Parts: sequence; structure tokens; C-alpha cells
Amino acid sequence: MVSNQGSGKPTARRYSPEEKAAAVRMVRTLRAELGTEHGTVHRVATQLGYGVESVRMWVKQADVDDGNIAGVTTAEARRVRELEQENRELRRANEILKRAASFFGAELDRQHRK
Repeated sequence: MVSNQGSGKPTARRYSPEEKAAAVRMVRTLRAELGTEHGTVHRVATQLGYGVESVRMWVKQADVDDGNIAGVTTAEARRVRELEQENRELRRANEILKRAASFFGAELDRQHRK
């Protein structure tokens, strides 16, 4: 975490896809060189000045995306978010249409009764 100037509140740093990919490559390279996974994430994170858990999550997500372990891929997660957003928009549109239909239906009733 990066400290916010003077406020005492930590702020999350945003890492670019290139920074994340480079960290994942470094972890994988180090694992291959050492022949072990033990301590590699911590070592790379410390060297780059990144959070250990951030790097650990990037490596895990890269393993999922590459099909090495089970899980939801980045592409699948993105598609789910897009579908959820579309669903929210459609629900709002439906609600607006229901209100409009109710309003115009009541208006037609009033005109018909005159």
C-alpha cells in the first residue's frame, strides 16, 4: 500500500497490465531457476516494491488464464461483468417502460371516461 500524503490512510496502487505480466514472468523464471515455488513470490514482490499478496494473486490468475489450474479466467470474469451491467441496464429500461405504460394507460382511461 502507498500512504496518502499526510492523511494516514493507505491507498491502493494501480499496476499496469505490463507491470503485472512482468512480475508474473519474474516469478515463473525464478521458480524454474530454483526448482521450487517456496519464497519466489515474496522475493519478486520485495525486489519490485509490490505487495506480496498482489503478486501472489497475479500469478494465480495467470495460472488460471493459462489453464494450469482451475478457476474463472480473466476473459470469463470480464464477460460476466459485462452481462451483469447489461442486465442492470435492461432492468432499468423495463422499469421505465412499465411506468410509461402505466401512465399512458391511466391517461387513456381518463380520456375515455370523458
